[in-house]
Amino acid sequence: MTGTRSPAVVTPRAARRVFLTLTFTRWFPVGLVVGLLTLWQLERGLSVAQAMTISSASGLTIFVLELPTSGFADAFGRRPVFVVSAVVNVVASGILLVAHSFWAFLTAAVLTGIFRALDSGPLEAWFVDTVHATAPGADVDGSLAAQGTVLGVGIAAGALVSGGLVWWHPFSGTSALVLPVAVFVTLNVVHLLAVLALLREPRSTEHLDTSGARRALTSAKESPTVVREGLGMLRDNAVLRGLVTVELFWSVAMIVFETFQPIRLAELVGGEERAGAIMGPVAAAGWAVFAVGAALAGWSSRRIGVARTAIVARVLNGAGAVVMGLVAGPAALVAAYGVTYLLHGSAGPMHSALLHREARSRNRATVLSMNSMVASVAFGVAAPLLGLLAERTSTQVAMVTAGGFSIAGAWFYRRALRAERRHATLPRTNAPVVPVE
Repeated sequence: MTGTRSPAVVTPRAARRVFLTLTFTRWFPVGLVVGLLTLWQLERGLSVAQAMTISSASGLTIFVLELPTSGFADAFGRRPVFVVSAVVNVVASGILLVAHSFWAFLTAAVLTGIFRALDSGPLEAWFVDTVHATAPGADVDGSLAAQGTVLGVGIAAGALVSGGLVWWHPFSGTSALVLPVAVFVTLNVVHLLAVLALLREPRSTEHLDTSGARRALTSAKESPTVVREGLGMLRDNAVLRGLVTVELFWSVAMIVFETFQPIRLAELVGGEERAGAIMGPVAAAGWAVFAVGAALAGWSSRRIGVARTAIVARVLNGAGAVVMGLVAGPAALVAAYGVTYLLHGSAGPMHSALLHREARSRNRATVLSMNSMVASVAFGVAAPLLGLLAERTSTQVAMVTAGGFSIAGAWFYRRALRAERRHATLPRTNAPVVPVE
């Protein structure tokens, strides 16, 4: 046959189902280790500074690879990049399971950085462009808020299962932390299978009659151009530059509630395994309120605007990180952690919605990855420094320092706020923007 069939159109509703399903399969396994990863490293002999250095290695790997991988995703296709990311994730988590030394954990961290660089952007870019293919100009902030809710529920459920596995501890000859990590590896394989089965990306007409190898070569040649265009946008677009700068500050706050939280809890309750058992339900509760925060952000954005919602959430999220460092008991730490995660869930979808306003189909994954890249390098630089600060002073001093620094980032939303105000006063000459529910 010489004719070519047109690819089936994916409706916005169908795209949303795939988007949310793969979000769940991607993040539910993370819940199994989100509260245990640092404890796992410390139990196997690493120091706090070494654990922070490993986190830094992952972040710096993301920094190096973000733009090349996102540029390739924009030029070649989101599905193949997302599939490769899922494969790398399986390998990285397998090494994490068997690691017993600094260098083995470092290898797992670097591979995790590669996975996260590949994973950052393609699914979200695929969803937005798929929606816009049949509903041009459709607003996606509602779906992004729903994704945040699904993400939070998925991680919360995983963390709850993790806590149950630690309490169960059926294999008395091994650490109680082994089983959650093993299940984490298994569920990453399930995610890979789900990506292969569900994600469909029609080839553009220019590639329909081109071989896979030739298409890959063409896309690789286009990738540097897409990257340059993305960097040019960052240089010329003050709104986008401000949004990306916010991520630099916010990532430092994440060190507090993602990495220092279990370390501080272990200090308060007297050991890694005891903290690991507690961190399961604690992380589950944290990500459950994260999901609530994402839903509240969708409600708030319709009333006070996306930019104002993002500003309020970012300021209060940083303040919550400061409070986490100031409290002196486990119950107060857990309560502050919950409030901080509520605001973490509110901030993320709104920040993403603001980024999408500045992106176009050709460079959408690149814009998302530039944002993630800045977060990764900030995390990579700050984590070991905060680890050294914690060893020289205390965990609490490091937590308060990081939280206070992060609050200043809200200042850089001001241009996005002005742009939103200008947009609200412009006369509508086109069809109204239709939200994708």
